[in-house]
Amino acid sequence: MNTLQKIIEHKRTEVKEREALYPIELLQQSKYFKSPTVSLAAYLKRADKSGIIAEFKKQSPSAGVINKYLSVEKTSIGYMQAGASALSILTDKTFFGGSSDDLTTARKYNFCPILRKDFTISEYQIIEAKSIGADAILLIAAVLTKEEIIQFTDAAHKLKLEVLLELHHPDELVKLYDQVDVVGVNNRDLNTMKIDIQQSFIMADLIPKHMIKVSESGIENIHEIIKLKAAGYNGFLIGSHFMKQPHPHLACKEFIEQLNKVSHAESNTISN
Repeated sequence: MNTLQKIIEHKRTEVKEREALYPIELLQQSKYFKSPTVSLAAYLKRADKSGIIAEFKKQSPSAGVINKYLSVEKTSIGYMQAGASALSILTDKTFFGGSSDDLTTARKYNFCPILRKDFTISEYQIIEAKSIGADAILLIAAVLTKEEIIQFTDAAHKLKLEVLLELHHPDELVKLYDQVDVVGVNNRDLNTMKIDIQQSFIMADLIPKHMIKVSESGIENIHEIIKLKAAGYNGFLIGSHFMKQPHPHLACKEFIEQLNKVSHAESNTISN
């Protein structure tokens, strides 16, 4: 059994336990359940933003513990002040060291779009995402059927949540649902955990051009982002590269400053 299979098997047990502890009727009483959401898709298209989705992730199955004792409040606020377009908050506890409380804390202090990064396998988790303050959910094509992707996307939209559908391999394009809000390409193969950023370039021309595209995993320098933008990507999810630094929000700030400087220089070169 590979890591992904272990995660999904554990997630099925976890969701059943959470359903028993926190019934839907209780989730619906959350102050966030009827609150308006912020559009991830719209923020990724904003010209005044970087396109960076800055991630808060304490650990991962592939990297182990990354940065265990960081404050989600300080880091998330710092990410936003640095110019990130959105936040991605890991809420899986067992494999990623996250929690629903991490996302709710980030929601309390930030008005930007927040992606709930977790392994969605049930409509219950979508209702839960809304109740903890998320604006968007992640659906992973590798673990869902096309029918489930349609079902979960429609359920999310009823709650005014957006959907980032994550693909990795061209074979998964058959699961693409035209109603998803954002399409992500994970450069990490979830079966082997190996990263190859070329996967984003392979997938770029295969995804319909009108769809908002995000490259995920393995991005470590601004030159990769310049190339990905040229290939048609609007967003760039970066987690480990920031989180492994003593102060992730400062690493994010420096990264975006360098990106803006290079982008501005290139724009001047083209205009001249």
